[in-house]
Amino acid sequence: MIGTEAITQQSTHEQKLDLLAEVAVKVGLGLQSGQELLMTASLDALPLGRRITEQAYRAGASLVTTLYSDDAATLMRYQFAPDSSFDHAAKWLYDGMGAAFKSGAARLAIAGGNPSLLSNQDPAKVGRANRAVSEAYRPALELITRHAINWTIVASATPAWAAATFPDDAPEVALAKLWDAIFQTTRINSDDPVAAWKTHDADLHRRAALLNEKRYAALQYRGPGTDFRLGLADDHLWLGGGTTAGNGLYCIPNMPTEEVFTTPHKDRADGTVTATKPLSHQGTMIEGIHVRFEKGRIVEARASRGQEVLQRLIDTDDGARRLGEVALVPHSSPIAASGILFLNTLFDENAASHIALGQAYSSCLREGDKLTPEQLAAKGANDSLIHVDWMIGSGELDIDGITAAGVAEPLMRQGEWA
Repeated sequence: MIGTEAITQQSTHEQKLDLLAEVAVKVGLGLQSGQELLMTASLDALPLGRRITEQAYRAGASLVTTLYSDDAATLMRYQFAPDSSFDHAAKWLYDGMGAAFKSGAARLAIAGGNPSLLSNQDPAKVGRANRAVSEAYRPALELITRHAINWTIVASATPAWAAATFPDDAPEVALAKLWDAIFQTTRINSDDPVAAWKTHDADLHRRAALLNEKRYAALQYRGPGTDFRLGLADDHLWLGGGTTAGNGLYCIPNMPTEEVFTTPHKDRADGTVTATKPLSHQGTMIEGIHVRFEKGRIVEARASRGQEVLQRLIDTDDGARRLGEVALVPHSSPIAASGILFLNTLFDENAASHIALGQAYSSCLREGDKLTPEQLAAKGANDSLIHVDWMIGSGELDIDGITAAGVAEPLMRQGEWA
């Protein structure tokens, strides 16, 4: 049982994999006995997927349903499918996922895909396919963004991801390094992972509570290529770590997680922002992102790589040019301290402060889950088909909290809490 036996650096890979699965189910997901689980993963994540399935049934799951994706099959679409197919998505599948969530199923995603899978494909087709999926998945995704259900994301090392992260190493060495980094950043290497997660969760809640006491009206960012003022939504709430979902179950949505986050005001972003890490989005790489905001909206956007993909992303709908999340992460976080560029948003967003284009989390507003879309918009919450995080934090970034009276208070200096 987790928390009763110490796990050491000498534990075997299989033991750590089992523990990661158990922690994901019991700590990250908070699965309740009798609850269904809907899981998504790539075929390369099959070993972890099977262990999570076992641990879910051991925890009392009534049914585990896993949807596996295949990179080779994904590429075949771009090679052989008719052009018209890229405006089509399996709506019946996403409707089924939404029905599962409404009937009480939990959601677990295993991340770890090839960060460059579609980088050599036609960006127009990639953009069209992504939009079609976003439209089809939206009703189900809204249940997640509202935290109506318990859900979590955990990662599995895969050969393609490892090769991208450690390109100078032999494949087996790269894979071992990536697994070790996953075990380290998800606290599996701790003597008592459950206790370590409880302590970390409490720390994040404490930081969020301090920010909620401050009630800042805006944040001011200054760093290389960044001079940016971001207003916060009316009645915003800072969150961090775990949360009690609408179904009453406590979950930690991201494993790992190092952020505290809230909802910015969709109309109150002004200035320039430069990304500090590449963004791997739906199998394509976008690097050197630099954008300018006016009155909440991106009016200029460029990237040194993936410009067309970035342009199509922000053209998804009007809300795609506006912000739905702002998150603060100290530069000394364990993920940043590892020195590894993971090329995976689950990890890289927890190595640096970040912002997200698109859909806002209604749970980051007071009584937000009870508000209508019109009421959410009136408080400044953004609405969009997308939600894409990208990293802007570094050891050179300073952030001030701006009070309602317009007074600037040091919040972060050189990437660390002030």
